[in-house]
Amino acid sequence: MTTRKDYTRPLDIKHGRVDMGHGAGGRAAAQLIEEVFVKAFDNPYLRQGNDGAALAIPAGHRLVMATDAHVVSPLFFPGGDVGCLSVHGTINDVAMCGARPLYLTASFILEEGFPLAELKRIVDSMAAAAREAGVPVVTGDTKVVEKGKGDGVFISTTGLGVVPQGVDVGGANARPGDVILLSGTIGDHGVAVLSKRESLEFETTIASDTAALHTLVAAMLEAAPGGVRVLRDPTRGGLATTLNEIARQSGVGMLLDEAAIPVLPQVDAACELLGLDPLYVANEGKLVAVCAPEATEVVLAAMRAHPRGAAAVRIGSVTEDPHHFVQMATRFGGRRVVDWLSGEQLPRIC
Repeated sequence: MTTRKDYTRPLDIKHGRVDMGHGAGGRAAAQLIEEVFVKAFDNPYLRQGNDGAALAIPAGHRLVMATDAHVVSPLFFPGGDVGCLSVHGTINDVAMCGARPLYLTASFILEEGFPLAELKRIVDSMAAAAREAGVPVVTGDTKVVEKGKGDGVFISTTGLGVVPQGVDVGGANARPGDVILLSGTIGDHGVAVLSKRESLEFETTIASDTAALHTLVAAMLEAAPGGVRVLRDPTRGGLATTLNEIARQSGVGMLLDEAAIPVLPQVDAACELLGLDPLYVANEGKLVAVCAPEATEVVLAAMRAHPRGAAAVRIGSVTEDPHHFVQMATRFGGRRVVDWLSGEQLPRIC
């Protein structure tokens, strides 16, 4: 005999767990949405209470839409969690198109038995990240799957933004002679997640760099209108794969300076211990920019004046190459090809 649960009482956030009733679309689902999601994300758009949100879009602007799924394991890691990561990742995807992010949507797949306290912690983290970025979550959805058929929580977010007039940023815009800029150190996020997953301990804490980069992008575009040709955040596959993608899209080659690419000593040491190459390790708070040579110094100054780009550096240049190779001048005076990531170096890191 099944005991009927009383969904008229407030949720027991401290001890309660997600059950199948929370995904059934009835009173329990409404209670979970109201007491966890609406309470955290509350804004006029969400309070409309419809299956979608009626949104205001500035006239004369082009729209950008990006969507991303977040299945990171573990859900909580040094420097962040799946909640803030899901906000930052989608905001950054919109921003890398040269757009100003305006709105987010969020979809949750919850596993039966997942602790409500952990769900609230994740949702509160998302809400804090969205508020800090000034990009509200305006609508969403929640589904519950049976125990053993999920992994706690999966989150999908979609972002909507607008491209200011005169901005043309895209992966096919790089030209020979352009300069490649990087906003800071690489490999922080991937190593932070892996260290938590494998219960590794280092003398210095390695924290994820997860962050929203749209204000940094706005500062760069304002400093050099038309001077920024390509923007990309090097997430899965790391810096190496991102540059190979751009080289193929633009039909060019690239030459990097190994000594110029910043890696934190503790990240470098962890990668050496684990047999990883930092060039292929994911980042969640860094960007790569390809700039016209005459705009490089202005863009670099704008990046360094922003907290998210204080450690920005020039790491290479775009070359003419019919094979579209990304090459690197090594510290020892030679050159090597920086190829695409082969296989999955670090699964479930974003």
